[in-house]
Amino acid sequence: MTFQELHSQVLKAKKDNTPLPQGLTGEEQHQLDCLLRPDEYPLVWKLKDCDCTDGSCVSACTFAALELKDGQAVLNPDKCTGCAKCIEACKNNHLTFSHDSVKALELLKDDSAPVFALTAPAFVGQFGSDATPSRIRTALKQIGFAGMIEVAAFADILTLKEALEFRHNMEHPDGFQLTSCCCPAWIKLIRNDFDKIAGHLPAAVSPMIACGRIVKQLHRGCRTIFIGPCLAKKAEAKEPELSGAIDCVLTFEELKYMFEVFQTDFSTIEEETKEHSAAAGRLYARTGGVSQAVADCVANIAPDCHLEPVCANGVASCKALLEEILCGTASGNFFEGMACDGGCVGGPRGNIPVEKATELVNEYAAAAPYQTPAENPYVIDLIHRLGFYTIEEFLKSSDILTRSL
Repeated sequence: MTFQELHSQVLKAKKDNTPLPQGLTGEEQHQLDCLLRPDEYPLVWKLKDCDCTDGSCVSACTFAALELKDGQAVLNPDKCTGCAKCIEACKNNHLTFSHDSVKALELLKDDSAPVFALTAPAFVGQFGSDATPSRIRTALKQIGFAGMIEVAAFADILTLKEALEFRHNMEHPDGFQLTSCCCPAWIKLIRNDFDKIAGHLPAAVSPMIACGRIVKQLHRGCRTIFIGPCLAKKAEAKEPELSGAIDCVLTFEELKYMFEVFQTDFSTIEEETKEHSAAAGRLYARTGGVSQAVADCVANIAPDCHLEPVCANGVASCKALLEEILCGTASGNFFEGMACDGGCVGGPRGNIPVEKATELVNEYAAAAPYQTPAENPYVIDLIHRLGFYTIEEFLKSSDILTRSL
């Protein structure tokens, strides 16, 4: 059977508490073990041995995480960022990404702790036209989640943090800021290959990590599952400094399989509307969104401080921009990088084309009841529940949003 057929059978068996598939071949048994114990395997799974002669997967890897040995692609997990370019390039379809849907289902069936779904800003429209954000929230509760929280709300908080840091950086004549803490591949690229300018990165966690940390502080003992289009987020969640905030990472593709196994029909689901995020945080999903959000915020808090953004998307574009910055030939003072074409909406495991996803994200941002983070009452309430009176006090006094450079 194909890997996807095996994946669906295992999910259904776990859901219904029935026996797992039997009589598997050696390759299928290996694939089953990957599904049952994903944390013991790297981000990229090799489904079967190959007899590769052209090394297309090796050539596609910008981070030199693959090499060809005797016709076999060998992965170095320490170098892998989860960009998924090797998977896309494999002509024999022998590579796939780490699947955590079985692990997620086991967490949901464990009644000892509530499990919260943390949805990436790019989630709009990923599960069909009937799957509105409000219906996705209801559907997630139907399959066992205690609730859904939009990570865009925590992007709102980090927008304020980046705006304040930008104002501080511009006090120096040659100051500039590298941004997009939301993209782990961009961050890893800077740290690995451009460490001379890594000091211009804000010491901030991603919205995903911020969301996981805060949710766990407010709901002691809970579990968190991040849901997005990105494979690299699976690696980020396991970084030693960041581990513990997120218990499991699902891609939109994986959640789609889960909805299919549960026979979710979005056309019959009731709406459950909760507005967590402002337009600023929702825009993080596409190229230029972070820059726009921070620029709008800077305009409010420091009108005399002019932000000049330069945006790159796709690994090649990001590397070219970083080379220009390193050489001192780049224009601008605020540099945004996202490893996927189009930004997070172009993530390797989204369910819809990047152009459509971008359009839907822009519409969702335009429909937000609040435009800036400072207007967002959900953010203000979070700050108060954490024991702080103002956003500024929280940003200055709390280490929830910080990490080492």
